[in-house]
Amino acid sequence: MTTGILIVNLGTPASPSIKDVRAYLNDFLMDPYVLDVPWPLRRMIVSGFILPFRPKQSAHAYQSIWTDDGSPLLTYGDALRTALQERLHSPVALGMRYGEPSVQSAISQLTGAGAERIVALPLYPQYADSTVTTTIEHVRQCTPDSTWLEVMPVFYDRAPFIDALTEVTKAHLPAQMDHLLMSYHGLPERHLTKADPTNAHCLQSEGCCQVKSAAHATCYRHQVFETSTALARGLGLSPEQYTVSFQSRLGRLPWLQPYTDQVLAKLPERGCRHLAVVCPAFVADNLETLEEIDIQGRQTFLDAGGESFTLVPCLNDQPVWVTALAALLQPHISTASSDTSA
Repeated sequence: MTTGILIVNLGTPASPSIKDVRAYLNDFLMDPYVLDVPWPLRRMIVSGFILPFRPKQSAHAYQSIWTDDGSPLLTYGDALRTALQERLHSPVALGMRYGEPSVQSAISQLTGAGAERIVALPLYPQYADSTVTTTIEHVRQCTPDSTWLEVMPVFYDRAPFIDALTEVTKAHLPAQMDHLLMSYHGLPERHLTKADPTNAHCLQSEGCCQVKSAAHATCYRHQVFETSTALARGLGLSPEQYTVSFQSRLGRLPWLQPYTDQVLAKLPERGCRHLAVVCPAFVADNLETLEEIDIQGRQTFLDAGGESFTLVPCLNDQPVWVTALAALLQPHISTASSDTSA
């Protein structure tokens, strides 16, 4: 039985034009897993308060990171797909939850290559409904009934991911560094409480992420802290030498804290002059890392009195990341081969 590998990332506009950014934002923000309010209210918020203003601002941001090859997220995704296919000797396709290449086209590519079985890997290390759940549901909707589908779980604490993240981070840390900031994509607090299967754990106490619970299987915040602790251990950092923060908040409702922009503004007051930043929620560089952190965040830190700012690149298509993904996927491919031969 031929097994095809589907890797899925969030998505990117077709171009940095206002028109294409508006279409992308509409697709993204109208997802009920992203803006989790009833459809009429969601439509009103997106059409009345976001799309009239945000596309122009976001288009300018995309223009600042766009390359001759196009969107960095898509460029790195294509390179990763090619390298992974060469490593696994199995058909691999890249799909985006929003935008192109679509998940539907990626699945069609795999079935056209003879895949009767698909292993799907959402490229999000930590669990969140707004990334993992919506991707899984979309993949299932696009997969033919005749095709067997397996979805890989999140890999926030898996050794191949942690080892690759540690190696890439270590290779890019500057010789002079006072502090490491681990900045993760933010999430509204209500997303955590909604995903809590116990309805009584997440955000109910200050140390909830350190108290063992069934909620941790779907708790983004807990998984962020687990990734951060493992990375710090691999880098030999004490708790005083790094900070975990959350970026990209939108709207006025409470999101996970501390907020990255506020941390960047305050770190120089604490004596941090030379800062490195890593973004472990992303496996490929994109708008949030290249523009929000490396342009806006850098300026915030330097304006506050910082002297040097280093952004650690994401895993992108680094060979160590290709090796890590192959290690995560290979047992699932091997299992299919064993089942067929048996």
